[in-house]
Amino acid sequence: MFRGLSAFPLTPTTEDGIVERAFSALVARLAAAGVDSIGALGSTGGYAYLTREQRARVTALAVEAADGVPVVVGIGALRTAHVLAHAEDAQKAGASAVLLAPMTYQPLTEDEVFGLYEDVTRELSVPLCVYDNPRTTHVDFTDELHGRIAQLPNVAAVKLPPVPGDPAAARQRVAALRALLPETVAVGVSGDWAAATGLNAGCDTWYSVIGGLFPRTALALTRAALSGDAEEAIARSTRLEPLWELFRSYGGLRVMSAAAAQLGLAAEPNLPLPLRGLPADARRRLETVLEDLELGTTA
Repeated sequence: MFRGLSAFPLTPTTEDGIVERAFSALVARLAAAGVDSIGALGSTGGYAYLTREQRARVTALAVEAADGVPVVVGIGALRTAHVLAHAEDAQKAGASAVLLAPMTYQPLTEDEVFGLYEDVTRELSVPLCVYDNPRTTHVDFTDELHGRIAQLPNVAAVKLPPVPGDPAAARQRVAALRALLPETVAVGVSGDWAAATGLNAGCDTWYSVIGGLFPRTALALTRAALSGDAEEAIARSTRLEPLWELFRSYGGLRVMSAAAAQLGLAAEPNLPLPLRGLPADARRRLETVLEDLELGTTA
């Protein structure tokens, strides 16, 4: 579950609620493609914008559509009580693991972040992945904090932000963290443009935005890296640079929202307000990029 490709699909959403049929179809595509796990209600899944009831429903739909593929469910919320409620819902629905980012409004101290994971892991019966995502949470994990959290029960993985682009620096980054973690805790990379470098540097997992819409493309890169073909993995990532550029400029969520609409996999609007997706010029650019990279519904 915490090795290989973990694909994070969009949760198509309107102001009337979740577009259930579209979401289930996206998850079923991932399962059919053979991804190693499915990340429901990650940042690409818009978890922070949904009610408890909506999140419970999305989890149930994901588990059903995944058809046996492990589903990792995001449970982050501002209050610990709400995180525990989401964890309970995820476990009842059959989630294989949970993913927890320390959401904030008031800045959190390291002891408060640790306390969150301590309180949540005490109540869990499934594995937990620590979601280190400073861009959205504004929490900067130190390696020492990761080491403390990793000693807690049920902590099974760490999801890192992008590793350095230099391969030697990336290897050093991953090795430094691993030295503070139990051997049982997997290390994964996010930030799709850094995936090949992270996997080549020793990460176990790619937590992938593009994988949620183009699973076969993401699987080919992942399999190359994990089989030891570092050059092939880098070549595949380099080919996708026009898409990575859009990700860095507008965020993966907006890009995947527009791509899903362009490919007919989700109607528009499909993001919860106040999110409004890509501007018109970026949409035109994305259309060209998808065509040039041959990223269609079978990719």
